[in-house]
Amino acid sequence: MSIATENAATIAIVMLAIGILAWGYNRAKPFGKLGILAWLQSVVLMAPWLLFFGLFAAGIYLNLAGILFLIVASAGLYIYLGKKLRAAGQDEMLQQRAAKLIEQKQQEQVHPSEQNDDRSSDVTPVTIETPERVRIPIEDLKQIQGIFGIDTFFATETIPYQEGVIFKGNLRGELEASYQGLSQALQERMGDRYRLFFIANPEEKPVVIVLPRSTEPQTATTTQKALAVVLLLATIATTLETGGLFLGFDLFNNPSRVVEVLPIALGIWIILLSHEIAHQVLAKRHNVRLSWPFFIPTWQIGSFGAFNRFESLLPKRQVLFDVAFAGPAASGLVSLVMLLVGLVLSHEGSLFEIPSEFFQSSILVGTLSKVVLGSALQQPVVDVHPLMILGWLGLVINAINLMPAGQLDGGRIMQAIYGRKIAGRATLATILVLGIASFINPLALYWAVVILILQRNLERPCLNDLLETDDARAALGLLALFLMLATLLPLTPALAGRLGIGS
Repeated sequence: MSIATENAATIAIVMLAIGILAWGYNRAKPFGKLGILAWLQSVVLMAPWLLFFGLFAAGIYLNLAGILFLIVASAGLYIYLGKKLRAAGQDEMLQQRAAKLIEQKQQEQVHPSEQNDDRSSDVTPVTIETPERVRIPIEDLKQIQGIFGIDTFFATETIPYQEGVIFKGNLRGELEASYQGLSQALQERMGDRYRLFFIANPEEKPVVIVLPRSTEPQTATTTQKALAVVLLLATIATTLETGGLFLGFDLFNNPSRVVEVLPIALGIWIILLSHEIAHQVLAKRHNVRLSWPFFIPTWQIGSFGAFNRFESLLPKRQVLFDVAFAGPAASGLVSLVMLLVGLVLSHEGSLFEIPSEFFQSSILVGTLSKVVLGSALQQPVVDVHPLMILGWLGLVINAINLMPAGQLDGGRIMQAIYGRKIAGRATLATILVLGIASFINPLALYWAVVILILQRNLERPCLNDLLETDDARAALGLLALFLMLATLLPLTPALAGRLGIGS
């Protein structure tokens, strides 16, 4: 690849980033001050990484202090804008409430009798035919139909759906308030026997689905928990074996040397456990149940992480995002700290020797290593500290779980931000890309099969699946996907040679 071609690619990437920011601005502009503040949060969050990689591609290298300064400054601005956003949101909410109260009082003063007549005649929706195939008892169905009204959701048609029904109609009130009102009315009439969902139909129009409580996700069975324990024990064995392979021996043939591999295995487990603990903490904070983690053992790097499933319904997409994002955020931060500390501690005579060409296999790791190790990457072999290897492994495990597919963390993040339709397309695209990449790297085929068999399905819709996440979460999700690509994509040999990475 020529230098001119690489420069064109760099310019294309920069233009794409500017285009995404411009699209975000246009999307935020109609929301006024709140939208602009949220957009600025996304800008300050993405700017340090775009600036770092842009300057690096141009041959301008920031040192580690410069990188940390950019990250700290970005975090400080993000927190500051977050406070301004919350304050502006509270002011706008108070203004809206005041305007609504004034409008209601004016209507009551002008037409008190007409308003009462209108409300009494419009509370019940239009006549709805009762389908013969509806499995909900007729008495229950009539009670459920009575929750709809002109101020929330005006139902016009009832359609059988699985064990429950779909109500098509028109959303009349504010989204979140309408959902809360309908849910409360359903609970008052039917107790805890049914669940109400707000989702978008294939035409992207809001519909209401009511399902019996019996259709909720079930807790893990004894067999499933036993499988989780077996996979845990297998992963402990593979992480110990990985430590032995890194040190140049087979632990299963030399069990007496288990003490030597414990530090490496422990480092891998710190990364894995930080990921799963963060998932569980955020799930508990949102009163959501998660299953036990099902670890995926592998001989190459000890483990490919774990997958779990939700054992309760999610109230809204914001909760799906928070729980999904928490794991990669925690383990990614731990891995990045390990990588940077390991690079700083690396010196001639360090425990591990890595061929310098290996640093070309990741844009993120290669560029950070170049910043810290400098000309050492031009040697045939580079001596590195064990923490650097552990951090690298952690970033790879994290990046694999951030692929935007199915029920992987990346797929859940995609579904939370963009909805089920876009998430489904992203899953299909990811499988196709992995299939193509398998011609170069057999590991890609392995993950394509795993996703296709185990993780291809999207998460269930949230109870209020119409309520979108805020722009700040969208920015965090884009940052996570960006770092996933930067970790998994390699440097081209020509660019790596120009940057002095590899002999």
